[in-house]
Amino acid sequence: MDSLIITAAPNGAYKQHSDHAQLPLTVEHMAATAKACLDAGASMLHLHIRDAQGRHSLDVEGYRTALAALEKAVGQELVVQVTSEAAKVYQAPAQIAMVRALRPEAVSVGLRELDKPEIGEAGLTTFFGWLAREKVMTQVIIYDVADLQRWRALRQSGVVPDAPWFLLFVLGRYTAGQQSNPLDLVPFVYAHSGPEPWAVCAFGATEHACVTAAAALGGHVRVGFENNLQLKTGAIAPDNAALVAQAAQAGLSLGRPLARANEIRSQFGSKTH
Repeated sequence: MDSLIITAAPNGAYKQHSDHAQLPLTVEHMAATAKACLDAGASMLHLHIRDAQGRHSLDVEGYRTALAALEKAVGQELVVQVTSEAAKVYQAPAQIAMVRALRPEAVSVGLRELDKPEIGEAGLTTFFGWLAREKVMTQVIIYDVADLQRWRALRQSGVVPDAPWFLLFVLGRYTAGQQSNPLDLVPFVYAHSGPEPWAVCAFGATEHACVTAAAALGGHVRVGFENNLQLKTGAIAPDNAALVAQAAQAGLSLGRPLARANEIRSQFGSKTH
């Protein structure tokens, strides 16, 4: 089977140290976390930054500072994917402006966050065309089958051009208590008829079961404190690297060798910036 891409998502937009002492909120802590997750088997890092008050930020200079620290810590051994998440703070025009100003190696974009009347299909054409031309490795976040059908329609109509896009199926985000179930993956896999590789992230204590199911079905995985704090045993994970390590173990047990950053860059045609 194809090599398994494990993405570490160490903090997200909302959690604080009150949730877990090892949640990285500073650039220095994020750099140390990145190195630990790399050593545990991750090949990508999903990066959120915070402002001085610990709040979600899409500040371009803040991202540049964090990216420089990460490169110092791990060199080119991780593909660093910045988030463009709104997190109830930003609107689509500001999200797009950040990505264009930063021009990152990799980015995640929520389809439903950008597919807004103020952007329109013309704006989507412009932005996704730019991402493709700039070879920004783009992961498109899909929350349900309706999102996936909308993505397919945009692809078929030519609004989104042909490029090596990457999808992320999110399990459990809009369920009671944000608890996922491996069976939540079935509708996505059944409905996905396109060429794009896909990954899964899953909310709650069943994260490990969900990502194991994804790995078994040929998908890739994203794990970390952004979505879940618990090990498969139910115990609180000591750090993000522990969640990466158990995902790596599951992938290897299924015959999936672990991808490395250079393989990802080759597969998606991305380039370091």
